[in-house]
Amino acid sequence: MSSQILRQPIPYLALILAHLIWGANFVVAKITLQEFPPMTLALLRFSLASLLLAPFFLAETKKVKIDKKDLPKLIAIGVLIITLNITFFFEGIKRTTAIDASILTLIIPMLSVLLGWWFLKEKIYLINLVGVGLGLTGAVVIIGLPQVLTGNVSYDMILGNILIILASTSWVIGATISKKILKKYPSLIVTAIAFLVGTVTMFLPAAFEYIKNPDWVSQITILGLLGLAFMTLLSSISAYFLFEWGLARTSIATADLFQYIEPLMAAALAVTILGEVLSPTFLAGAVLIAIGAYLGTLAKEAHHRHHKFHRV
Repeated sequence: MSSQILRQPIPYLALILAHLIWGANFVVAKITLQEFPPMTLALLRFSLASLLLAPFFLAETKKVKIDKKDLPKLIAIGVLIITLNITFFFEGIKRTTAIDASILTLIIPMLSVLLGWWFLKEKIYLINLVGVGLGLTGAVVIIGLPQVLTGNVSYDMILGNILIILASTSWVIGATISKKILKKYPSLIVTAIAFLVGTVTMFLPAAFEYIKNPDWVSQITILGLLGLAFMTLLSSISAYFLFEWGLARTSIATADLFQYIEPLMAAALAVTILGEVLSPTFLAGAVLIAIGAYLGTLAKEAHHRHHKFHRV
């Protein structure tokens, strides 16, 4: 692969940049949530992203007609990968560290393999099961269950880590449902509809947040607006197009390798900006998850064609 990178470096740089953006998003989200209520932030992010994607979406619908019978599945995908995923993620990242959250999201490909095996009857190897076992063990370590046994634990952080796991789980279930849909429709159409579903479903919760605390608007700073702009323009739009462009010119297996950039980026920024600490327990869990993610998805390139249509 190294010779291929030297011959055609641009697609690989696009993939790297996309994952760097997604890695930074963990820290940006944590900072921005200090100024915005979570559902309001989600509403603003995906309503703006929907507006920006609208011209591309309309152009695609002129080429591909959406069948009405597919709308329930498209809506369900939006609820799972946007509404539930983002709700769990935002509520989780408020309670846990950006470092923990970034590592825990590496269980996504492992959960994807398991669901593909259980529900889609896809082939799985013993090495994949070993990897999934190691990865889930690492997740248990990072969640904080060993600390529960010693009594030295923050239950709020444990809740945050569990919410991050739930965010990953809702993402994978939605991605599994999307597998057949993505054979029929371009990823842009599925993503744009998911954004629209997220916008609609988050309107009422955001309205309740405003009724409960209307003063939050006057407390927004330039930093908060920059965070919203980053998540909308870079994490939701630019990184998506960079990833899709790079993926089209490389392979799924290659693109998956670069996902390990995300926790490294998140950890570097979290330590530098947020002052988070890499504990020995975290490092042990992170190593188990990284090894588990690699072994758990080994020789499963074809399977991952369905879950890379968008990262949030």
